[in-house]
Amino acid sequence: MPDAAHPADGHDRIRVVGARENNLQGIDVEIPKRRLTVFTGVSGSGKSSLVFGTIANESQRLINETYPTFVQQFMGQLSRPEVDALENISPAIIVDQERMGSNARSTVGTATDVHAMLRLLFSRLGDPHVGSPQAFSFNVPSVSGAGAVTIAVGPDKGKKERRSFEVTGGMCPRCEGLGETSDVDLDEVLDRSLSLAAGAIRVPGYSADGWMVRGYTESGFLDPDKQIAAYSPQELEDFLYKEPTKVKIQNINMTYEGLIPKITKSMLQKDRDSLQPHIRAFVDRAVKFLPCPECGGTRLNEGARSSRVHGKNIAEVAAMQITDLAAWLEGIDAPEVAPLMAGLRQTVASFIDIGLGYLSLDRSSGTLSGGEAQRTKMIRHLGSSLTDVTYVFDEPTAGLHPHDIQRMNALLGHLRDKGNTVLVVEHKPEVIAIADHVVDLGPGAGRDGGRIMYEGDLAGLRASDTLTGRHLDHRAALKPQTRTPSSVLPIRGATQHNLKEVDVDIPLGVLTVVTGVAGSGKSSLIHGNVPSFEGVVVVDQAPIKGSRRSSPATYTGVLDAVRAAFAKANGVKPGLFSANSEGACPACRGLGVIITNLGFTQSVETRCELCEGSGFSDAVLEYLLEGRTIAEVLAMSAAEALEFLAVAAPKSPAGPTLARMVDVGLGYITLGQALNTLSGGERQRLKLAISMAKKGAIYVLDEPTTGLHLADVDNLLGLLDRLVEAGNSVIVIEHHQAVMAHADWIIDIGPGAGHDGGSVVFEGTPAALVADGSTLTAQHLAAYVDG
Repeated sequence: MPDAAHPADGHDRIRVVGARENNLQGIDVEIPKRRLTVFTGVSGSGKSSLVFGTIANESQRLINETYPTFVQQFMGQLSRPEVDALENISPAIIVDQERMGSNARSTVGTATDVHAMLRLLFSRLGDPHVGSPQAFSFNVPSVSGAGAVTIAVGPDKGKKERRSFEVTGGMCPRCEGLGETSDVDLDEVLDRSLSLAAGAIRVPGYSADGWMVRGYTESGFLDPDKQIAAYSPQELEDFLYKEPTKVKIQNINMTYEGLIPKITKSMLQKDRDSLQPHIRAFVDRAVKFLPCPECGGTRLNEGARSSRVHGKNIAEVAAMQITDLAAWLEGIDAPEVAPLMAGLRQTVASFIDIGLGYLSLDRSSGTLSGGEAQRTKMIRHLGSSLTDVTYVFDEPTAGLHPHDIQRMNALLGHLRDKGNTVLVVEHKPEVIAIADHVVDLGPGAGRDGGRIMYEGDLAGLRASDTLTGRHLDHRAALKPQTRTPSSVLPIRGATQHNLKEVDVDIPLGVLTVVTGVAGSGKSSLIHGNVPSFEGVVVVDQAPIKGSRRSSPATYTGVLDAVRAAFAKANGVKPGLFSANSEGACPACRGLGVIITNLGFTQSVETRCELCEGSGFSDAVLEYLLEGRTIAEVLAMSAAEALEFLAVAAPKSPAGPTLARMVDVGLGYITLGQALNTLSGGERQRLKLAISMAKKGAIYVLDEPTTGLHLADVDNLLGLLDRLVEAGNSVIVIEHHQAVMAHADWIIDIGPGAGHDGGSVVFEGTPAALVADGSTLTAQHLAAYVDG
């Protein structure tokens, strides 16, 4: 008689009952555990709300609750998702596309702990021996000190003893471990012909009547009405370089500091990519960053650079391409560090397996793309001994050439085969093809989505009549005729990163696609050279900065036009219709929720009962525009708002902006939703909607198909055509074969990644590329168009 099934074996499916997070419409779904499940559907259909907002969020929230309340106060607070029941979930590890911190001291090596292992290796085997692992860290300065201490207790109470300490770090004293020094152009910082009171300081945020400038004009050190050019050497020294000094301004104690060290700390020593655009533009104008003359850009002091292992110092090892680093590690045979070497070799091999062998450990983590950042985070999980956990991936193939997708599929399968549950939000047919189980959401986006359209295997999806099923085998055809360029944009002698003296002419007035394997040099070629030309509009997927009060309406300027329309219709001031000022609900101050801080435990957000979540006061909600309140208009989708304003305010400047939002495929997002709820692809298309107002521009788009469903790609191709036909030039960095097939001109960079790439391997039409057949891109494009 066979054994009865064990009760523990009955928990082999994740059960979700009544999920209502964001636009989910009370859906029920069962997901098999220890299998690879792919979630598909158009952008905005609710995939991320189900996978990240419900399953992964609740898993992490429950784990966080197991920590002591003292520890919980230092952790991110997660709210309970809107779901009736969630059963059989396991600990979730989220591997998303959020870019890694753009801290100037963070590198690929420090972010993955490889640099820590290398420091340990050099502290054990380095010749000459210079100290412990921290002697090779560019984040630890060398310091020493000595003095007398008085013994307070014991038989020697009152006796004084001399004590000293010394810390040997690896930080370069000149650049403080940053690897570069800055030289400030004073003519960009100051207008010497003006006085401080007249606005001589040209630094962003330093307006003549602002507090930043009053710290100088009212300090007593300077004459605010005297031209900078007329300052004496002492006055100029006090103004630009004076050491921090306590002063009193209007009975307020403040610290006076010279302008140059002040802006150095607040702007120049921060990572450029983390700065706001207008400050970044100022820094680019005013500051020349050069490799540190003392350390040569290695960030390390002379002691750390003097110690060598196998003929190389740690700076030279960190600068190696990771594929070369793997070969160098194989040449080290030292039994005393065998366990360390095993871990180091395994981690470096993971870099190569995941398609990041072209990186170097000294690469700044802030320069990694979203896809590279996601794969870098994967590395620590590949060799993990954990099993029965849930791995959640957000488009792991983002930024990958078709040639690299097969390798990513193998890694996803490897994680599943170790007994883990793998949940993947993805649009690429190549990834959907390897799924054990597919969940398709739809049928549309926003309010038209949030429902389960299909659950089952790939064959069933292909046979289903869902939007995803119909487009699974859809192929974009090669253009029978391509456009003729109006002129060219010449790039000569490009050498950024791995580029090898590249000379290329980018045609204008057409759709140009720049492609190549990941790490071949596409972004270096375009972002490193094209933005310097006039009329270039760069639309990337960088996060849009803003507070929890920021929304698509505020970011695009639509809210200003809507407020003006309400004000004109009701004869009142526009400021009354702002939830951030006069029109705010007095109870929640415009947030729409009441936040209750419970000290050590999770803060609780409850819907404001006074304004019912609108954020506006009752007085404001009495004013109507065509029968709608301001709160009702902000709750509309972009498409609904466009239709409404066409009647309510036909001459409003909001109309063209909303039309462009619909044009880029964002008609489903609501005007008042928080900006941080948008995906990377949605953020990029929102920026594109704003930028499309310019005519005769050169548009640079970085992987615009990220986050796009197969059906949405056709809409994107139509949009790109309309941009070109309006007299613009469009340059797209892209891997998607549909975009390549639709291009007028293709520039293929390669042939490989890192130092194996950096050259133009093909220039011409898509048809010519397919006929050529010699590059990896040509082979995959030919396979795509042949079906």
